[in-house]
Amino acid sequence: MINIAERHQTILSKLNQEGFVKVLDLCRELDVSAVTIRKDLKLLEDKGLLFRSHGGAALHNPYTTDRPVNEKEKIRSSEKSRIGAAAAPLVTADDSIIIASGTTVQAMAKYIQPQGRLTVITASLNVANELNHHPEIEVLQLGGILRKSSSSVAGPYAEKMLTDFFCSKLFLGADGIDLEFGITTTSAMEAHLNQQMMAACQKTVVLADASKFGRRGFGKICELQDIDQVITDNAVSPHMIKSMEDAGIEVTIV
Repeated sequence: MINIAERHQTILSKLNQEGFVKVLDLCRELDVSAVTIRKDLKLLEDKGLLFRSHGGAALHNPYTTDRPVNEKEKIRSSEKSRIGAAAAPLVTADDSIIIASGTTVQAMAKYIQPQGRLTVITASLNVANELNHHPEIEVLQLGGILRKSSSSVAGPYAEKMLTDFFCSKLFLGADGIDLEFGITTTSAMEAHLNQQMMAACQKTVVLADASKFGRRGFGKICELQDIDQVITDNAVSPHMIKSMEDAGIEVTIV
């Protein structure tokens, strides 16, 4: 049996490779009990080397908090721009789409070049303003409670409007993408609206930079396998990419 120092080295090495470790996987690999692994994780957390979560541990703090949209725009802006540019060509001729809220889908809106008539339903004021100058784009702005931190609407009025429409694609931002907990946002009300958006579309495409992976927001939108495609940047770990592809998700790296 390997000693405690060797166990800790193995745990940290696996964390650096994959970003997340599960207690049960470590038990099998190291041939020790769950109690021993949990004690190891507690010691490593006390040293500031990892963050414990339900059933395992993460390299970075998995819990995300809400930030103002003007602050988010400055974070990983080049990655968001590349992701947005890669997503825009998915909009086809005479399409009808939904664009949710967030700075990454807002970046996508800047690259949309409509072919024929395009109808866009959105919760985001910034997306609506970005697309409003296109004469070929009809923008349907959802109404409801305005979330100042995201410059977007949520609530029952927005949800009720969605019951009257059906679109080809939803372009969805996220605050967290976790292999176990799924797709999340910092707002429970926004998460519920996102669920209604998914129900009104044939396909859900998540736009998220690498910093969102292994993170968890307060409001759960859906399970990982409920989405169809993820567009992200090349800083996402190979383990995370393989796990998404194994779940049947198309992964596009920019």
